[in-house]
Amino acid sequence: MNAQTSFLYRPLAGLSLLAAFCFAGCENYRKPQNTEEGALQGAAAGAAAGALIGSQSGDALEGAAIGGAAGAAAGGYYGNREERRDRDDDD
Repeated sequence: MNAQTSFLYRPLAGLSLLAAFCFAGCENYRKPQNTEEGALQGAAAGAAAGALIGSQSGDALEGAAIGGAAGAAAGGYYGNREERRDRDDDD
């Protein structure tokens, strides 16, 4: 195998390894809880809003980081509250 052929097979090997990890992760899939779902959704919304607001002041990346962190905290809190409410309803 020459250097040029080896160079062509590296991305293929990387993609194969990535696909193997993705399929292995799906084997143990469980439905995300409200806390996790809320934190992810809040982080995404917060990062988008923070980037938009931060771009007005000239630093979109900093705004996205702050907005993402605040959104994750708020979304996680709300999701946790929903989980507690669901557990209380079941009792």
